[in-house]
Amino acid sequence: MNKVRVLIAGLLMILLMTGCADTETGGEEPHEEAAGSDIQIGIAFDSFIIERWERDRDIFVSRARDLGATVNVQNANGDVEKQKAQIEYLIDKKMDVIVVIAVDSTAITKEVLEAKNAGIKVVAYDRLIADAPLDLYISFDNEMVGGYMADAIINELPEGGRIMKINGPAKDNNVALVNKGFDAEIKGHDIEVFDTYYASEWKGEEAFNYLAANPDKADMADAVMCGNDSLAGQAVKYYAENRRAGKIPIVGQDADLDACQRIVEGTQTMTVYKNIESLAKKAAEASVSLAKGNGIADAKMVTNGDYSVPYISVPPVMVTKDNIDSVIIDGGFHMREDVYLKEK
Repeated sequence: MNKVRVLIAGLLMILLMTGCADTETGGEEPHEEAAGSDIQIGIAFDSFIIERWERDRDIFVSRARDLGATVNVQNANGDVEKQKAQIEYLIDKKMDVIVVIAVDSTAITKEVLEAKNAGIKVVAYDRLIADAPLDLYISFDNEMVGGYMADAIINELPEGGRIMKINGPAKDNNVALVNKGFDAEIKGHDIEVFDTYYASEWKGEEAFNYLAANPDKADMADAVMCGNDSLAGQAVKYYAENRRAGKIPIVGQDADLDACQRIVEGTQTMTVYKNIESLAKKAAEASVSLAKGNGIADAKMVTNGDYSVPYISVPPVMVTKDNIDSVIIDGGFHMREDVYLKEK
C-alpha cells in the first residue's frame, strides 16, 4: 500500500507541474496545451531574429500569467505560411484571444477573419494587420520613430547632404510608417534621399551585403538611415572596413545592447528606445480584458484599410550619447558595465 501511495503522489505532482506550464512550439510542430487557466491566449511571433522579441515574449507571458491567463507561444521563423498554419492551430485550440506579430501585414487577413468568425478576439501587436476586423492594435508611434531618426541626421548635417535608407521588409507596415515620419521631418531641409533599399527579412547582414555590392552609392552617402539596430550594426561594419566608421552618421532603432555600445564608442549616432516592458504589459492586460468581454477604455481609433480599429500608442525615446545614461542605464534597460565595455 505504501508503494501505491508513493506512485499516486508522484503522478499527482507531475500533473500539477504540467498543468501550470505555458506552451511554446518554437515554430515547429504544435503540441497540446496542458489544462490551465480559464483564459487561453495564443501569441504568434514573426521570429526571434530581432533581439527585442524575446523580451516582448517574456514580459507578455509573465504579465498574462499574473492575471490568470495561460499563453501559447508560436514562432513562425519569418515564414508567413508557417504563421498562417500556426494561427489556424490556435483557432482549433479555441483560444480566447490571438495576438499576432505579423510576418506580412497584408497576408493574414483570411486567418484573422476565421478567428473572428470563431468568436476569438484578435490583437495586432506592434505591426498593424491590413484590412482585418481587429479588436486592438497596440504599437509604438512609428512615425515618431522616423521623425527622431531624421532629427538626429539633421543635427549631424546642418548644411544638408545625401541620405541612404536601408529599411526592413516592405511587407512590414511599420517600415512605411517610419519612412513617412522620416520624410515629413526632413522637408524644408537641404537633405536628399538618393537611394532606398528594403532588406527582405530584417537580417543585419543584408545591409552589409547591399553596401558592399554598391560601393559607389555607399561612398556617396553622407548619412545612413537604417530600419533597426541590426541593420545599423552591419552598416557600421561596412564603413569601419572602409575607414569611415564614426565619420558618417548612422541611425537605427530598438536600443539593442551592441547599438548602445556603438553609440558610446561614437560609431552609431543614435537609436530609438522603445519601452518594451510598457508595451508588452499593456498588451497582456488588454488581451485579458478582451478575453473577459471588456472593451479597451484608453484606445484611439485608426484605419487599417477596410476597418477602423482601436489603437493604443506608446511613445518612443530618442537615445544619443548625451542621454544614454539617463534613459538606458538609469532606466535599467542595459547595465552600465555592458554598455561601456571600454571602461572595463
